[in-house]
Amino acid sequence: QARLVESGGGLVQAGGSLRLTCAASGLTFSNYGMHWFRQAPGKEREFVSAIHWRGGTTYYLDSVKGRFTISRDNAKNTAYLQMNNLKPEDTAIYYCAASQYALTRDGEADYWGQGTQVTVSS
Repeated sequence: QARLVESGGGLVQAGGSLRLTCAASGLTFSNYGMHWFRQAPGKEREFVSAIHWRGGTTYYLDSVKGRFTISRDNAKNTAYLQMNNLKPEDTAIYYCAASQYALTRDGEADYWGQGTQVTVSS
């Protein structure tokens, strides 16, 4: 049974950094495009970033370009989201998601994690 587990969230001041980790198990990780989505209170879930199953090709929400970096380590079955220069508007629950041989901005993923809270104080 496939499982995604996020970690690394927390409370940080504006301008600070966090690194989110998504540990995958029960799937052939190197066959899956990996994604990060987020959902703020009272708002719809939005796409944040994605990385091709072989790595290399990445995509970002415009508002996080230059601040966030997605990466993956297929040997460790793990994806990461390095978040720098965090802003209060980045506050949300962050979810990782996996799609087999696909990348999606609309959330139609095969598997989802349970989410990790990121709170940025001003």
